[in-house]
Amino acid sequence: MPNATVPSPGNAQHHYPAQQTPPTVNFSVEAPDAKSVFLCGDFNDWDPEAHPMQHLPNGVWKIRMPLPPGEHHYWYLVDDKPTLDPGAEKMNNDLLHHKVSVVRV
Repeated sequence: MPNATVPSPGNAQHHYPAQQTPPTVNFSVEAPDAKSVFLCGDFNDWDPEAHPMQHLPNGVWKIRMPLPPGEHHYWYLVDDKPTLDPGAEKMNNDLLHHKVSVVRV
């Protein structure tokens, strides 16, 4: 683990762990006719408006998200309709037995 060294009076040194930045995950979905796409998941309490995705000219929507290590459940909200990620590592059922996409960080 990286450390930052902070000098203190009397030339003594104390070591503190450096702040670690979570890895960034790229999410993308092809939805050329969609008017809006949001990323919803356990990392944002399934908030349908927390993470709007950027629409690219080729019809793909994308977003980069910092996520802590672990397994995360998500789906895309395409024009207000939950949509699984066809490129997800795997699919699973959440605690309410909804089908969700899964990414491991």
